[in-house]
Amino acid sequence: ADTFDGPSGDAAPADPLFAPTLRTASLTAASLAALLAINVAAPDPALLQMMTTFALSTVVGYQVVWGVAHALHSPLMSVTNAVSGLTAVGGLCLMNGGVLPADTAGALAAAAVFMSSINVFGGFLITQRMLDMFKRPTDPREHTYLYAVPAAALVGGYYAALAGGYGNLYQMAYLGSALCCVGAIGGLATQRTARTGNALGVLGVGGGIAATLGMLGASPALYAQMGAAIGAGALIGTGIARSMAVTSLPQLVAAFHSFVGLAAVLTCGAQFVAEYAHFATDASAGVHKLAIALGSFIGGVTFTGSLVAYGKLDGSITSASVALPAKNVVNAAMAAGCLGAMGVFMVDPSYTAELYSLLAINGLAMALGAHTTMAIGGADAPVAVTVLNSYSGWALCAEGFMLNNNLLTVTGALIGSSGAILSYIMCVGMGRSLTNVLFGTWGGGKTGPALEVTGEVTEWTAATAVDALANAKKVLIVPGYGLAVASAQFAVAELVTSLIDNGIEVQFGIHPVAGRMPGQLNVLLADAGVDYDYVKEMEEVNEEMEEFDVSLVMGANDTVSIAAEKDPNSSIYGMPVIQVWKSKQVVVCKRSLAAGYAGSENPLFWEPNNAMLLGDAKKTAEALRDGVKAHFEAS
Repeated sequence: ADTFDGPSGDAAPADPLFAPTLRTASLTAASLAALLAINVAAPDPALLQMMTTFALSTVVGYQVVWGVAHALHSPLMSVTNAVSGLTAVGGLCLMNGGVLPADTAGALAAAAVFMSSINVFGGFLITQRMLDMFKRPTDPREHTYLYAVPAAALVGGYYAALAGGYGNLYQMAYLGSALCCVGAIGGLATQRTARTGNALGVLGVGGGIAATLGMLGASPALYAQMGAAIGAGALIGTGIARSMAVTSLPQLVAAFHSFVGLAAVLTCGAQFVAEYAHFATDASAGVHKLAIALGSFIGGVTFTGSLVAYGKLDGSITSASVALPAKNVVNAAMAAGCLGAMGVFMVDPSYTAELYSLLAINGLAMALGAHTTMAIGGADAPVAVTVLNSYSGWALCAEGFMLNNNLLTVTGALIGSSGAILSYIMCVGMGRSLTNVLFGTWGGGKTGPALEVTGEVTEWTAATAVDALANAKKVLIVPGYGLAVASAQFAVAELVTSLIDNGIEVQFGIHPVAGRMPGQLNVLLADAGVDYDYVKEMEEVNEEMEEFDVSLVMGANDTVSIAAEKDPNSSIYGMPVIQVWKSKQVVVCKRSLAAGYAGSENPLFWEPNNAMLLGDAKKTAEALRDGVKAHFEAS
C-alpha cells in the first residue's frame, strides 16, 4: 500500500478518527436494521407505536439526566426510585374481585400495588428530606405547595371530563404525568430548581395513578381493595422514610429497588395467569409474552440483586466479593437457562409448560441476580446500586409493553437511562468498564510486584495538625466513606466554620465514587450544614491542587492513592483520583495504615509531605475542631 510522507519524509500517522467513526457508523447501521427487523417480525401497529414511544423516551431521558448536577445524584436516584413505583399502575390494571381478590392473578396484582406504594411514598419523602438538607438559611422561602394548583388541574380536570363522558382522556392524563416525571429529573439540574423537580415527580406519579383509577371504572368494593393496598404501602413507606438515618441512605435505596423488582415479577405473573386464555387468538400475543418473560427476568434479577446489595451495604452480609468457582461460567449457564426457558415460554402453547417455564425464568433470574451481586466487592457498591436502579427502569418498560401502557414505557425508559448514565459516570470515576465491575474483580490480570515505597511514615498528633490548619491560607478537605461510617460530618462542618470565620479559605473535594452511592457524601455534608458552594468536584480541585497549603483527608484511601497513577501493577491503576500529594502538606486521618476497599496499598502514606493522624474519624475531627477553636480564641 502507498504511504504519504510528511515534510520530513516520515510516514504519516494513521487517521485517528477512522476507527471510532467506523464503530459509530456500524452501531447506527445495526440499530436501524434491528428496527426494520422488529417491524418484519411483529407488524402489530400497537407494538410499533410503543417502540416509537420507547425510543423517543430513551433519547429524552439520556439528554435530561446528563444535565443533573453531580451533587444531586443521590436525590436523582431517590426520585427515580419513587417514579419506578409506577409499577402500581400495572398492578391496578390487573386487580379483580371485590374487597378481596377473586383469584391468584388478582392476589399477585394486589401484592404488586402494595410493594409499589412503599416505593412511591417512601421514595418521594426521602428525596424531600435530602433536598431540604441542601437549603441554606439565606435561601428565599420556596412555595412548592402551589404545585397543588396544577395537581388539581390535572386530576380534577380529568375526573370532570370523565364525568362528562370523555372516557378516553386518560391517555392525555398519562402524557401529562409522563411530562411531569421528565420535569422531575430536569429539575435536579440545579439546587435552585431541585425541590420543584420533586414536586413535579409527585404530581406525575400521583396523576398517573389517579388517571388509572378513573379509567378502570371498578366497583366500590374493588376500589376499597385498591385503596387498602395503596394505603398500607403508603404507611410503611412513609414510616421507613421518616426514620431513616442519612448514613443508611444507600442500603435503603437498594431495599426500595427490591420492591420494584418484586412488583414487576408479581405483575408479570398476574398478567400471564389472567391473559393466558387469550394468547391463542391474540395477534400480538407473541409481543405480550415476550414482555412478560423479559419483565420477569429483569424484575427477578433486580429483586434478589437489590436484597444482596442491601445486605452488603447494611453490613449484614460481608462486603467482600463472594462467588462460586468459575463464577462467570455459572452466570453464563444461568443466563442460558433463562433464554432456554424463554424459548419454551414463547413457543409451547400449553398452560402447564408456559407456567413452569415462567417459574424457571423467575428462579434462574433471582439466582443470577443474587450471585452476580454477591461477587461485587464493597468498593464497587456505587456501581451496583446504579445498575440496579437502571434495571428497575427496564422492568417498568417491559410492563409498559406488556400492558400497552405509554406511561410505563416513558417513565421506564427515563429511569433506565438515568441508571445507565450514572453507572457510566461511576465506571469512568473508577477507570474501569461496566463489564469488569459486574463480572471481573479489581485488578484482574495484574500480578506484578507493587510499587516499592521508600522512606518512613510520619505520624502527627492532633495538636500538630491543628497548628498546620490554623496557619494555612487555603485548605482542602477530602472526605471518604470512613467519614460517613463514623458520622464525623458534623464535627468537620464546625471545624470548617472556625477556619472560614478566621479568614482561611476552605474547599471540599468529592470523588465521583466516594461513599456507597453517587452523591452520598454531598448529602452528608449538606446534612451537617456545609454550604454546597464550598463543595467541589474532583476535576475542579485537581486544577488548583498546588495552591492548597493543607489537604486534610478524612476517611478516604483509594480515591487519593498515588498507586492509581504511578503503579501499573496496582489493582486501581488508571482510576482518576484526587491528587492531594501535589498540595504543600497532606494530613490523612485514618484508623490505620491498612489498604483500602480495593486491597491496594497507598504509597501516599510514605510521601515526605504527608502525615498520618491515626484514629477514629469522629474523635479525630472533634479533636481538630476543638483545637482550632481554642487556637483562635487564644490568639
